[in-house]
Amino acid sequence: MLPPTPTVSIVIPAYNEEKSIYACVVAAILQTVPANEIIVVDNRSTDSTAEIVRALQAEYPDSPLIYFQQNEEQGLVPTRNFGLDRAQSTVIGRIDADSVIEPNWVEEVQKAFADESIAAATGPVLYYDMPLRRFGLKADDRVRRFILRLSRDYHFLFGSNMAMRRTAWLAIRDQTCRDENDELHEDIDLSVHLAKNGLTVAYVPTMVSGMSARRLEDSPRDYAYYVRRFERTYARHGLMNPVLRAPMWVFFAIYPLGKTIRAIQHRRIAHSV
Repeated sequence: MLPPTPTVSIVIPAYNEEKSIYACVVAAILQTVPANEIIVVDNRSTDSTAEIVRALQAEYPDSPLIYFQQNEEQGLVPTRNFGLDRAQSTVIGRIDADSVIEPNWVEEVQKAFADESIAAATGPVLYYDMPLRRFGLKADDRVRRFILRLSRDYHFLFGSNMAMRRTAWLAIRDQTCRDENDELHEDIDLSVHLAKNGLTVAYVPTMVSGMSARRLEDSPRDYAYYVRRFERTYARHGLMNPVLRAPMWVFFAIYPLGKTIRAIQHRRIAHSV
């Protein structure tokens, strides 16, 4: 007897995301297989994030779009936890407010979690605001496969494109780091706790999410601080295997070229106005 098709919730933490939240939520709504819940958790936004989400609820009244405010604490981790705790589906997806998931994302998540041995899953990303996007997707997929071969049994989640069983979340929820000082990669922290509990993370190449490359516009100092979150997260857990730092070095390597491409894009836009 085949197991029942997993239900899927999508949790979207948001803080002042008026520029991206519309596209993010619409992509989550317009799926080939509808999500059972789309949960936006607004963390003290001072812009029009709330108004945009409420307008989308009116525009798509039949969608399972739910809006929450999490005002007790500022930060991604408490906002993420708030949403994950309230999701009721078998599988809980977690994306960023600038993610734009592909139309078959929920369908591919359901296929992946038909394998009951899988506790969590992640997939490649398509940088939608960079040139040669489909080429970039293939490159991203190849890099991730290479890193997985290096790390062998250890697979990391990517916060812009991830999902986990509700049972897996409940198993690790009270173990995850609160990260009050905002120093860690919260998705890597989740990955470490899943691994410590013997819960399998799968890489699913057909589970594709778009994301912005806006991080490449950071100053070298800010970008380095962001990327070294890998190092700080693994150090917090006493994990010294240099292979686990491979994604960090990949991010450092792409920064000069990526920043140059972004600068060229902005100049072209300015000249066309």
